[in-house]
Amino acid sequence: MRGVLAALVLTLCARSACAQDRLPPGDEGWYADGRSGIRGATIGPIESSLFPGRGYGTPSTAALLDHLARLGVNWVSVTPFGRIWDLSSTDVLMDFEAPYEENRAAVRRVVAQAHARGMQVMIIPHLWVETEGWRGEIDPGSPEGWAQYQASYRAFVTAWAQDAALAGADAFSIGVECGSWSGRFGGYWASLIEEVRALFPGLLTYSANWDEVDHVLFWDQLDLIGVNAFYPLAERDDASFDQYVQGALRARQGLAELVAVVQRPVVFTEIGYTTRRNAAVQPWLWPDGMSQVELSEAEQARALLASFRAFLPNRWFTGFFVWRWYADLDDVSQEAIWGFSPHGKRAERVLGRVFAQPWAVDPEPFAWLDAPAPAGPRVLDVLDELAMRLRPTVVPR
Repeated sequence: MRGVLAALVLTLCARSACAQDRLPPGDEGWYADGRSGIRGATIGPIESSLFPGRGYGTPSTAALLDHLARLGVNWVSVTPFGRIWDLSSTDVLMDFEAPYEENRAAVRRVVAQAHARGMQVMIIPHLWVETEGWRGEIDPGSPEGWAQYQASYRAFVTAWAQDAALAGADAFSIGVECGSWSGRFGGYWASLIEEVRALFPGLLTYSANWDEVDHVLFWDQLDLIGVNAFYPLAERDDASFDQYVQGALRARQGLAELVAVVQRPVVFTEIGYTTRRNAAVQPWLWPDGMSQVELSEAEQARALLASFRAFLPNRWFTGFFVWRWYADLDDVSQEAIWGFSPHGKRAERVLGRVFAQPWAVDPEPFAWLDAPAPAGPRVLDVLDELAMRLRPTVVPR
């Protein structure tokens, strides 16, 4: 028995060393490496068939990146898509809105545009389900079906990993919301991660849905714990800001327990709220198809603030990518006005203020300040000030 345990410990240690060769060890590896916090924005989509020629790597994304740079964004994520027909399909198709060869060239151009503006880039390949269903529920239905799907998925991810390397991207996500199978098939995931590491020299993460994080098998093989952080901040409508903060603190506690075990820093690969009343009760609800929506820019902003209030004081929290801006700032075809985009809304102004503050994970001294200042209290004071300005002046009935 002792021999088995010793072998297991050696295996885990070797695996950990492999995963952490890009960051110092431990949950504060990002901070120890002297990296600034990720003040990130997700840019999507790769292309729009409704507005051709305005996708990644065009003058439209150049203008968008200029806008984001003025806002204080220092990282962007780009989201090339593959597609499957339905939740039982086994074939991941590489074309999405345009042929794969065109899309990979577009991604390379937008990475160059971002780097030219001093931004770093994470590439996060997504899967689009052509018919109804969410990718987190994919199930080919048999061992043979899973084997076929996983072979196709491997080809999809490794192709984009190689493209990310050729583009010079800084980080890469090996998947998004694979909840139906990220907690099993450990051998498959280990070999996929090993293959991706051989292709891509940058940081690796995986974008787990918020309720999937505790079940992922392979965090110890990656550099960062990635979370699509659509945590519900309240169970009932018309919650106060303080109740939202308490909800975010509960989410932080659960994540902190995982961090203590896995010893990896955390990045929110996605965080966002729609622009409507009570958006943080079920923040994952997609804006399409909603009716009788009560718009609320303040709600979107205060939900973000509550999440920041809980997470920014932690050195194991590297930052976040806000979901999302679109490749063309003038393209309003992608979602309704009550959607996730913060562009031109109060949330965007709030983000600019938050980005300008030092965070706990930022290196000291803070180069953009005249003198060093404690990260925690300073950003918390700003968050509280912004939250006060967003308080409603009319008590809900």
